Amino acid sequence: MPARSLPAAPLPRSRPLRRRAAVAVLAAASLAGLMTGPAHAGGDTGGNGGDGPHGPVDRALERRLQALVDTPGGPPGAIAVLTSGGRSEVYRAGTSQLGTGRPPLTTDHMRIASTAKAFSGSVALQLAERGALGLGDTLGRRLPQLPSAWHRVTLRQLLNHTSGLPDYTEASTFIAELTADPRRRFDSRRLLDYVAGDPLRFRPGSAYRYSNCDNIAVALMAEAATGQPYEKLLAELVYRPLGLRDTSLPQGYRLPEPYLHGYATDPPGAPEDVSTALGTSGVWASGGIVSTPRDLGAFMRGYAGGLGLGPEVRRQQLSFVAGSSEPAGPGRNRAGLAVFSYATRCGTVYGHTGNFPGYTQLAAGTEDGKRSLTVSLTSQVNSATNPRLLATLRELQEDFVCRLLDRRTPGGAH
Repeated sequence: MPARSLPAAPLPRSRPLRRRAAVAVLAAASLAGLMTGPAHAGGDTGGNGGDGPHGPVDRALERRLQALVDTPGGPPGAIAVLTSGGRSEVYRAGTSQLGTGRPPLTTDHMRIASTAKAFSGSVALQLAERGALGLGDTLGRRLPQLPSAWHRVTLRQLLNHTSGLPDYTEASTFIAELTADPRRRFDSRRLLDYVAGDPLRFRPGSAYRYSNCDNIAVALMAEAATGQPYEKLLAELVYRPLGLRDTSLPQGYRLPEPYLHGYATDPPGAPEDVSTALGTSGVWASGGIVSTPRDLGAFMRGYAGGLGLGPEVRRQQLSFVAGSSEPAGPGRNRAGLAVFSYATRCGTVYGHTGNFPGYTQLAAGTEDGKRSLTVSLTSQVNSATNPRLLATLRELQEDFVCRLLDRRTPGGAH
């Protein structure tokens, strides 16, 4: 089962409500009358670049994305990017920032939330391919300072959430510190300390349960194996090979300009901008990466396509167990090594979802690495915050998958 999700509260200027809303980061790490304009399609404007040539969009999908934004409690903005063969279809609705009318762009920065887990997975699998790490390596071998009860957990079990590790985002001390100071600078490499005295939830490998400790431990194992900071490994193994120029792992609460503003929505109150309300040092390798729709699509084409992986590591990456991403993605979800399969009526894609106060993400790609889909919302949508909207979103995501795979869509395209 996924880690618990707590409802995201709006973040007005009063400190008590700001503290209460900060607890919604736990859902994100599991990671937890709008001023909207018409949907926009085609190339980015304002000299901000794009994803290459843009093709015609499906008008029915365009209208449905706008309807999602127009739903009471819906996100103030949304952007979906479908890329195939060097061409992209860009679907937009609403605005990147309330009061400006500026549409979301493929080069706008955003918090990708738990989609960052796929990045730590990429680092780990690249190291496994090079022989620096083994998927059967244990915490006891690589991180002997961790509790002895955890020592038999393997890298493979961390990557597919069958480790049994507790979740530090549920620890009372972590929650108290976060709510006391939402922008607190945590020591990202000591996050596991919050649950160091807790037993395993189950025997490693015997069950599936989404835990944010898993990907923190993955990053620490990568550092222990190489002697290099995780941030440097990301740059060398992921950003540089894939040409990701607008992707980073910050420690603070600020976002690079330009960025999609994320909002807490709680009708009938007005949406509250929570883009910089929370620091990301408390989620780090589990959910702290900032990227753009353009970069995120490029990453997922590489990761879903097995870029740089030999046949044996690739086979293990795509070995699946029953388990859903958080929030659930389109179709039937199954868990591989830091990647989920989404089996839809039109075919299967591979990727990851994520949610963080102000943001909801899906990034998926095809097994051949030639096609990708990103769907980004500027509010947090999950089974706790808005289950009805999540159901609508998943249906729309599936139709975007059908469009990506050139299957029938509501607009009649094939």
